[in-house]
Amino acid sequence: MISLLTANTFDDLKEHSFSRVAYVPTEMKGKGEMKGTGEVKGTGEMKGTGEVKGTGEVKGTGEVKGTGFSPYIRDPKDRGALAPEGSSSGDSVFARGLNERGLTLIELIVTCFILTILASAALPLVRFQVKRQQERELRFDLWEMRDAIDKYKDAADRGAFQTKVESQNYPPDLETLVNGVDVQGKKLKFLRKIPIDPMTHQTDWGMRSMQDDPDSDSFGGQSVFDVYSKSQGTGLDGTKYSTW
Repeated sequence: MISLLTANTFDDLKEHSFSRVAYVPTEMKGKGEMKGTGEVKGTGEMKGTGEVKGTGEVKGTGEVKGTGFSPYIRDPKDRGALAPEGSSSGDSVFARGLNERGLTLIELIVTCFILTILASAALPLVRFQVKRQQERELRFDLWEMRDAIDKYKDAADRGAFQTKVESQNYPPDLETLVNGVDVQGKKLKFLRKIPIDPMTHQTDWGMRSMQDDPDSDSFGGQSVFDVYSKSQGTGLDGTKYSTW
C-alpha cells in the first residue's frame, strides 16, 4: 500500500511526537505487481517550515514514478546516519553495535571451547599415528641391516673375499658393511649408511654374534650375526622393540 503525504497527514505525524524528524527525498522508479482494484492519482503539497512537494502516481501494472519521502528519522547524534522509524535517540544504533560485538565475543569463546575439545580428542590419535610410523621405520631399518649382513655372508661364502675363521663369514661390525671390502680391486659395499634408531634416535644398535644366545643383551664381539633395537619401549602389538 502506498501512502501520499498531505498537509493533514503531516499534522497527524506531529501529534505522534516523533523527535528529530527529517524526511529525506528519495526518488523511486520501478515496476511492481499490484493485486486488488482501484487507481490512485493525486498530488500533495504543503508549504511552511517543512515544505513537502511531490507526486505519486500508480497506474496499471503498478509503475511508480515521482518523488516521495523515505520513512526514516535523522538523529543529529548519529552524525548523519539514518535511524529506522521508531528510534527515539542516536544511542539506539550505538546500543545495537554493542549487542552485535557482544554476540561476536560469545561466539568466539564458544568456538575456542569447541576447538579445544576437538584438539584434545585428536591428540591421542596423532600420537598413535606418530608411534605407528616410527614402528614402520624400525622394522624397515632392521630388515635393511639384516639383509646387508646376509649379502656379506653370501659373498664371503662364495669366496669373494677372505674373513676370519671365528667370524663364520659374518661381518665384524656394521661399519664394515658401509665401508665395504676390496674385491678384485673394487670396493664392494653392502649398506649405504647405518640407520638411526627411530626409538632411541641414535645409531647405536644392539648386536649379537653366532656365539651369543638369541635373547642375549651382551655382544661377544666375534662377528655381527644379528642386530636389534636398544629401546626398552613396547610396541602397539604389546611386544618389546628389543625383540623385533
